[in-house]
Amino acid sequence: MENELFQHGLNISRRKFLSRLSIGLGSVALGSLLVPDLFSGAAGEEAGFMPGIPHFAPKAKRVIYLFQNGAPSQLETFDYKPVLNTMMGQDLPESIRGGQRLTGMTSGQKSFPLVGSYYKFNQHGESGAWVSEIFPHMAKIVDDLCIIRSMHTEAINHDPALTFFQTGAQQGNRPSMGSWVSYGLGTENKNLPAFCVLLSRGKGNGQGVYSKLWSNGFLDSIHQGVQFSSGENPILYLQDPEGMDRATRRKMLDKVAELNDIQLKHFGDPEIAAKIQQYEMAYRMQTAVPEIMDVSTESDDIVKLYGSECLVPGTYAANCLLARKLSENGVRFVQLYHQGWDQHGNLPNEMRGQAKDVDQPSAALITDLKQRGLLDETLVIWGGEFGRTNYCQGNFSADNYGRDHHPRCFTVWMAGGGIKPGMVYGETDEFGYNIVKNPVHVNDFHATILNQLGFDHERLTYRFQGRRYRLTDVAGHVVRDIIS
Repeated sequence: MENELFQHGLNISRRKFLSRLSIGLGSVALGSLLVPDLFSGAAGEEAGFMPGIPHFAPKAKRVIYLFQNGAPSQLETFDYKPVLNTMMGQDLPESIRGGQRLTGMTSGQKSFPLVGSYYKFNQHGESGAWVSEIFPHMAKIVDDLCIIRSMHTEAINHDPALTFFQTGAQQGNRPSMGSWVSYGLGTENKNLPAFCVLLSRGKGNGQGVYSKLWSNGFLDSIHQGVQFSSGENPILYLQDPEGMDRATRRKMLDKVAELNDIQLKHFGDPEIAAKIQQYEMAYRMQTAVPEIMDVSTESDDIVKLYGSECLVPGTYAANCLLARKLSENGVRFVQLYHQGWDQHGNLPNEMRGQAKDVDQPSAALITDLKQRGLLDETLVIWGGEFGRTNYCQGNFSADNYGRDHHPRCFTVWMAGGGIKPGMVYGETDEFGYNIVKNPVHVNDFHATILNQLGFDHERLTYRFQGRRYRLTDVAGHVVRDIIS
């Protein structure tokens, strides 16, 4: 043995060789324990990274995205514009509009009367951020938030705008953000999916949500979002059929896995491997999901924090509490959609109801994560797909008006996960129509989220149909100013 090593130019003794070999095997074993899929031969190798291993040290381990579906008006929430109240009813100056294209709902209007917020605003916290009176609970935690007032997008209608935020493209059939995170980070808990989806419906006009928003696209189907429902069975078809016990179920799955494994060896289709994983995941979830869904173990203080509706399955409050439970149990990406934010008319009444749904639970989620020591490693996001116009849609009324879609500027907030707290970033003009400082595009938003999770957005790619795809496509830059 030693002679062979010397013949190959390796001046090393048998003892040293075996010693170094043992260290290498130990490293391999440690790596397989820390990242169970490290040596699975997954498609990630082709993309230049190993699934489950970030490009650099992450500041966040997981994401909870509180998506306000339908687009809440920034002018009634976090972007205070007193000039609009002063100029109430006057026409929007053409110099401000700048020939921007309009939707078919207002393009035929002969005038565009400015309308100020029906609600009062006040400054809160050490940051002095302006918050609408309809968000009294969020106002109390404003120093935990980074409020971005300078978001913008190209999409002017709901479907492409919503799809853009969720997938990085305005057309369908692309992987959702949660699927990209699942693909990049893998799962922390083998008994739960890496990507979960929760739905709730508000009191206002609701734009629909659809499964393409949490689709895996061209990624392996194991990365698709798993939707939870508010019914008796939170995940359909998860329970054993009547008359089948756990032992029988286990035997059946083993036989099905053997057949699938034969197919996998014969055809080499990665979807067959994904199918095997999904069957096993469903089996393990039969125990894990009921435990997660059980809120009876939550203290009275937690129920009081989120509000009594957190005990009613399917409500926004219940889903916020469930998002915390899923997140603390290792789910990488929790996507919550709350429908009802499409106020083309009757805005003052509808938005107050919507705000009542989401204000206390959203603030409670931040407080709950913080007191559990989880906020620093959990990135929480709140916002919709675009903003709302500063002029009235349809007949003008100071106390009963509506606002059309406005992609040029709107507001979202982020908290935790290495984002600077107590910060207001970006600025719009006095009319709340154009961005005048620090614009943040949807691609920039995605790049920043991936950065907090430890990924260079230009390197988190997947080869499909001859080209490499990524969440940010060919654009995007990390917004370094908001990172702590």
